[in-house]
Amino acid sequence: MTKTSIKKYVAEAIGTCVLVLVGCGTAMITGCIGAGYLTTAFAFGLVIVGMAYCIGNISGCHINPAVSLAVWLNKGISTQDFIGYVASQFAGSLIGTALLRLIFGLGDIEDLTKGDNDWGMGANTLAGVGDNILAGLIVEIILTFIFVMVILGVTSKKANHGSFGGLIIGLSLTMVHILGIGLTGTSVNPARSLWPAVFAMGDAIAQVWIFILAPLAGAALAAFTYKWLESDQ
Repeated sequence: MTKTSIKKYVAEAIGTCVLVLVGCGTAMITGCIGAGYLTTAFAFGLVIVGMAYCIGNISGCHINPAVSLAVWLNKGISTQDFIGYVASQFAGSLIGTALLRLIFGLGDIEDLTKGDNDWGMGANTLAGVGDNILAGLIVEIILTFIFVMVILGVTSKKANHGSFGGLIIGLSLTMVHILGIGLTGTSVNPARSLWPAVFAMGDAIAQVWIFILAPLAGAALAAFTYKWLESDQ
């Protein structure tokens, strides 16, 4: 493992930590109620914008195993880096979730996403789709497909989107959150979903497999679809 690889992995861990800390933290503060709905959507999107221009030049700012999977499938990163990225992303999510629990606990701040549990941690659940597993899978596959298609288009070597790539990707994440928050809480990111669910327990931990499997499936579908669309065949 080279120093360059280590720096990439650290960057991915930092980026994912910030995503969970700011995105899930905003959901916990606002409860995604009223103006808090859009505030939370923009919180996730703005993290991507900020991190894209911060760590994008180091690691590409995937901060999402689904994105890394799509890039790997299209031969954008090596297998070693794919494994390193995913491990780092889950580590960053753990740190971000633990920091939220610490801050909210020390400050005696109410977690407005908790429902009937002691903690909600901004975790994803199927409450918005009536606890229907198929509906949840469909929502997350579609939202991830849209998000990853945008990323692949913006970062394509055949296109020239200049310095606006990070802004476009961040706005696209905001876009899918605007629809998805009221349905599944919007995952589109297995790392963002795993540790908040573990800390929240209850329905969140029982349903977390959906928010790991569906984003990966949506990302793979996007990778193959975009590769075909961009090919000469």
